[in-house]
Amino acid sequence: MTTKRPPTTLEKMGLNSPMALALHLPSRYEDETELFTIEEALGLGRFQSIQTQGAVIRNQVMFRPRRQLLVTIEDDTASLQLRFLNFYPSQQKQMAVGSHVRVRGEVREGYLGAEMVHPTVRAVTPDAPLSASLTPVYPASAGISQTIIRKAVLQALRDASLKESLAEFLPTKLMAEILPSNDWPRLQEAIVYLHQPPADANTQSLLERTHPAWRRVQFEELLAQQISLKRAHAIRRERRAPSFEKDRQKTKASAKKATANKTIISIEDGLLKVLPFELTGAQARVWLEIGQDLSNSFPMNRLLQGDVGSGKTVIAALAAARAMDHGYQAAIMAPTEILAEQHYLKMKEWFEPLGVKIAWLSGSLKAKEKRLAQEMIESGDAQLIIGTHALIQDKVSFAKLGLAVIDEQHRFGVRQRLEIQQRVGSELFYCHQLMMSATPIPRTLAMTYYADLDVSVIDELPPGRKPIATKVVKAARRDEVISGLHDWLAKGLQAYWVCPLIEESEVLQLQTAVESFEQLTQALPNFKVGLVHGRLKSEEKAAVMAAFKANEIQLLVATTVIEVGVDVPNAALMVIEHAERFGYAQIHQLRGRVGRGSADSVCILMYAEPLSLAAKERLQTLRETSDGFVIAERDLSLRGPGELLGAKQSGDAMLRFVDLQRDAWLIELAQVAADRLLAEHSDIVERHLERWLGSRTEFLKA
Repeated sequence: MTTKRPPTTLEKMGLNSPMALALHLPSRYEDETELFTIEEALGLGRFQSIQTQGAVIRNQVMFRPRRQLLVTIEDDTASLQLRFLNFYPSQQKQMAVGSHVRVRGEVREGYLGAEMVHPTVRAVTPDAPLSASLTPVYPASAGISQTIIRKAVLQALRDASLKESLAEFLPTKLMAEILPSNDWPRLQEAIVYLHQPPADANTQSLLERTHPAWRRVQFEELLAQQISLKRAHAIRRERRAPSFEKDRQKTKASAKKATANKTIISIEDGLLKVLPFELTGAQARVWLEIGQDLSNSFPMNRLLQGDVGSGKTVIAALAAARAMDHGYQAAIMAPTEILAEQHYLKMKEWFEPLGVKIAWLSGSLKAKEKRLAQEMIESGDAQLIIGTHALIQDKVSFAKLGLAVIDEQHRFGVRQRLEIQQRVGSELFYCHQLMMSATPIPRTLAMTYYADLDVSVIDELPPGRKPIATKVVKAARRDEVISGLHDWLAKGLQAYWVCPLIEESEVLQLQTAVESFEQLTQALPNFKVGLVHGRLKSEEKAAVMAAFKANEIQLLVATTVIEVGVDVPNAALMVIEHAERFGYAQIHQLRGRVGRGSADSVCILMYAEPLSLAAKERLQTLRETSDGFVIAERDLSLRGPGELLGAKQSGDAMLRFVDLQRDAWLIELAQVAADRLLAEHSDIVERHLERWLGSRTEFLKA
């Protein structure tokens, strides 16, 4: 029996074939095509990487102020010191006195004169030839050197199979009609050029990824993505789903009796009657769009966007009512227990008077409660099911699920969103799916990753909602903030005090929240201060939130567990501690917890100095605008699409070579080309998808 060979480091990085290595493109380049004397290098100044060489005349380990290796090299013109704060014995040996080395790095002024800190070092003969092309620097994981990757890539580029893998099969006529110019190289030429750009290459365009060789690669990758999305859209329309037409719905015996003569009305009509408000114009428009989707005989795949507090929950409730009126179950899944519980309490308030049976399912339920809920769901006794990730666990089996609502959909990984869709589909039917997000999707993101989604936007806040004033305050003024907080609470209003997430550590976050809770309890003895965080048991969280909602607690100290879903109209002030540690979307979500009542609302962003340039820009933007789309665009430019989509949780890379803002114009070209290929060259489609996406195509259907 042969033992299985453990994967190499390259294989662990996914570089397990010539094609994978060919598409592992450099992140930057080093110029080793020029060599300067040491005197010239010293004269060129700082902030540029320079290559020079010389004989080693000194090599010593120093221990003050810390252990470090100091090496001095010289040529006929001058001498230069090399400093290594971290080094291996092999490096010390490589630079032994008398050896000749070629070094590359930035020259700067040190304690003992001009020096290079941690330069790249190579042992060479004095007359060793220079590189004929720019030297690629590749993305790498720990434990693998650039030398190993470069050798593997060069070997892959010489592999005979690569010629076929990178064969030119996009129709020449189609490319000529769609592409803006004819200076883009063939694909294989582009790949080789990017790995081995000549010495006279335009380095700036290579680094900015605007060079024609990059454009060819980016276009092909985008084309594969657009084809995949368009095919997913077509496949979805071929699937069967239950049609929920308004005028054909069943009337449920459990629905509310509308009049004295016992006329039975639908759950949907009953819900509209018990709601304490009228739908806004935007809500009515969006509900019309969703209602039309639900009447189709193929599954809905719609994203409902609306800023914090715009009223998405009631639209989800109406969609659920429509499904239940046709004898199907509806499920609402939220990423956190607090948000799921808010939905559960709201839905109970609206639906229980109508006789609807609701099941609640979360990971924190006791075994007996969980089993009872699962039995209700499986038997069909539960018409509406609300919960967290627990809804997509193996033991949950729906009797007849017709609608899945996924709130804050970007907080779920792509696999998780796919899972609920795959689980509820059968050979005959798939359920309708409605995703909701308070984080607006930038246009470029919608054109790429959401091309298979129909998008509805609630672009109007309910009447009475006032704009939220945002103030940016130094942490040094903390006492002033607490004094103002006292005056605020004395008016009978309530407030939030939010503590940061520190280094992704729940333990440290908890400590921060507890410390702030103790300080504020002492500083505000006349008011009741509550504390809620992720480590509280669900019943403890629920008790604190209920007390806050009932104004038995005036100040709620919280971690980011209150980011979404909390609705307390009397809470009109929010203080966010260490706001510089939060991202755009988090602060925007948190800020949306206030401004829900009639009082003027304020959000104070308290920050510690010194501020990085990025944090300063972020706080300034949040102070100046509450426009979710502006904030989403800034967030996209900072974090990239993977985090905004929840795609990183899937473990699979998204677009590798495309920047959605820089390359937005390419997306439209790829969309046109995808339509043409699908219509005119179906034989080429499969080859193109296999080349660029392989097994990743499923993630683009989520």
